[in-house]
Amino acid sequence: MNKPRMSFWQIWNMSFGFLGIQFGWGLQLANMSGIYTYLGAKPEQVPILWLAGPVTGLLVQPIIGSMSDRTWNRLGRRRPYFLTGAILASIALFFMPDSSLLWMAAGLLWILDANINVSMEPFRAFVADKLSVDQRTAGFAMQSFFIGIGATLANILPYIFRRMHVDDRAANATSAAPVIPASVNYSFKIGAVAFLICVLWTVITTKEFPPENMVEFERKRKERKGISATISEVAQALREMPVTMKQLAVVQFFTWLGLFCMWMFFGLMTSYHVFGAKNEHDPRFTDGQAWGGNAFAVYSIVCFVVAFLLPPLARATSRKIVHATALICGAIGLLSVYLIHDKTILLLTMVGVGIAWASILAMPYAILSGAIPGARMGVYMGIFNFFIVIPEIIASFAFGPVIRAIFGPDNPRSPMFVVMAGGVFLGLAAISVLLVKDVADKNVPADAVIAADEEELLTLPESAQPVPSTGLIDKD
Repeated sequence: MNKPRMSFWQIWNMSFGFLGIQFGWGLQLANMSGIYTYLGAKPEQVPILWLAGPVTGLLVQPIIGSMSDRTWNRLGRRRPYFLTGAILASIALFFMPDSSLLWMAAGLLWILDANINVSMEPFRAFVADKLSVDQRTAGFAMQSFFIGIGATLANILPYIFRRMHVDDRAANATSAAPVIPASVNYSFKIGAVAFLICVLWTVITTKEFPPENMVEFERKRKERKGISATISEVAQALREMPVTMKQLAVVQFFTWLGLFCMWMFFGLMTSYHVFGAKNEHDPRFTDGQAWGGNAFAVYSIVCFVVAFLLPPLARATSRKIVHATALICGAIGLLSVYLIHDKTILLLTMVGVGIAWASILAMPYAILSGAIPGARMGVYMGIFNFFIVIPEIIASFAFGPVIRAIFGPDNPRSPMFVVMAGGVFLGLAAISVLLVKDVADKNVPADAVIAADEEELLTLPESAQPVPSTGLIDKD
């Protein structure tokens, strides 16, 4: 199908929903480790409490992607899924900060993550569905722009409420201070509303293209009804994964292992390493958590500033060079925390992370979308998420025992070393990018590359084989 070129504002509207999705996800990333700590979790327990996200992503995204490939109704193909996910995720986000027990927060995180996953991957496929190959880099860069804005708002909003002394008023209005500060509570509730409104904007302003051959589409849909057919479709897609996607899997594995090192422990590292807190009851711990959130806001701001520079840089060089360079910037930022004890200088580390983040959200998906068949865009975007959630599962299970074995329980220096390990993983991801075969690197039609992949047996170079927050919260 020859897709019409879309204007800037059409791409803006179709990507706007990502602002809401990232608002919700950003609140979770920036606050959950701190919330868990206030509810009694120790540093070595934090990783396992983050297990909800990767497990739900591993199960939900490929299934939802496959189902969306076979859906067509009044709302279209992808929009029914990210609208449903937005409604349910907004409800979970609204009630998250009302948790008073550790298991309650973990349970609500599970519900929230499941429904963010229902929204997110159909949105990725939605952009690839709508845009021609030569506009997809710009489309995913627009997503990076909105993700940067959403994350910035998520990170600075609790700090703004704190500056307005809402926590002081909340504490004075009750006989006992709330477990979760009012600044965080209000931010989550605003985030819930923003999540739903932004996704509704995209649903209302952007229509989807119908299947090219509706008769053939309906025939295949009838043949593949039911959950067993969906699972079979996912399994078949896994077996027939294109060469480029397999190579990108290595890049994603290292990239997201590095990111989870940062998200889980950067806020705790800031409290213990930069602010010198001795434990979670030390007033400096609260200050460090708030400043860690400010640091996250810096990388989010850098992300949406850099996002629109990526397409012209990719045209001038290549998508692989841009992505590898960006990942190196992120690696330098995380490794440098060892030398930093000043809170202002700490913010500079997030400039490199912001450059990496902008590219991580755009370049792998732009490269991938040119190497997979359009009829399977949803299921392959869902499967691609495996290489995000598998490293998170590894982090959730392995980081706790590794931290206890190497640093001992309750060691306040362990978060710093985990953040630095994240820098090492981003460096390995940068090296892996150079081994990826990007369709855009050669003057060959994308369809021809996809057809060739169906016949060609993959042989990855041995050097590319994979190897085995953090929050804006305060306490009165």
